Amino acid sequence: MIISIASGKGGTGKTTVATSLALSLQSGVQLLDCDVEEPNCHLFLNPEFEKSQTVFTPVPEIDKSKCSFCRKCVDICRFNVIALAGETVLTFPELCHSCGGCMAVCPEDAITEVGREIGTVEKGRVNNIDFVYGRLRVGEAMSPPLIKKVRSYIQNDKINIIDAPPGTSCPVIAAMNHTDFVLLVTEPTPFGLHDLKLAVEAVKILNIPHGLVINRSDMGDTKVKEYAEQENIPILLNIPFDRKIAEAYSKGRAIVEQMPEWKDKFLNLYARIKKITDQGAEQR
Repeated sequence: MIISIASGKGGTGKTTVATSLALSLQSGVQLLDCDVEEPNCHLFLNPEFEKSQTVFTPVPEIDKSKCSFCRKCVDICRFNVIALAGETVLTFPELCHSCGGCMAVCPEDAITEVGREIGTVEKGRVNNIDFVYGRLRVGEAMSPPLIKKVRSYIQNDKINIIDAPPGTSCPVIAAMNHTDFVLLVTEPTPFGLHDLKLAVEAVKILNIPHGLVINRSDMGDTKVKEYAEQENIPILLNIPFDRKIAEAYSKGRAIVEQMPEWKDKFLNLYARIKKITDQGAEQR
């Protein structure tokens, strides 16, 4: 089981839900923090790390002594990684998406791939929860390769909870794609609704079952609930605005640690997710 926890906008409580769900399940669960630009699940779990790995992504290196300046590598690259000015070849590795197209079309075999450091992945454990997170190198723009590396630690015999980046761009798709369920965390505000709609459209394109958690559900207006009803999206959990929850967050503690009575609510959340995915599997 792979559950991706996403949100159209940042600051909606995604990490709060991810950590409390993992802590409630306690065993047979793994939490993967794919919000690699700003990972923070480890601040709530305080795992003991046992492994750190530097992650590289392949980028082109051109042997100028072999280059015939035919421009085929320039023409195939949609991201302007290679530029040709007369008989001068320039490369911009930080723009490279590592597709390997330039190397494939080079008739002179003048292009090879070299590794460029993009960040680190750390693996640890807290109680019976396996934990993995990625940290993008400062100034690095290409997070999907690092997200894919974090996802490579998915264990098929466990419940894998992915804390996805906010938004609806490529990093979010990399975190959500090929998961069994997407749990969208939102808030009942105009901004929350606007970005929720974008996130729902992305999930629909990926054709993944999904449901909602409404954080600070007793604030704002009812338009998120009306939208969920209109789109037939189940609301699986409401988290009210509660000073105790805010205090727990400010102290780096998960909801279920500060308020143990919430554990059953998160276990019920997982039970509802499992029921939806099981029904989907039966229908297929």
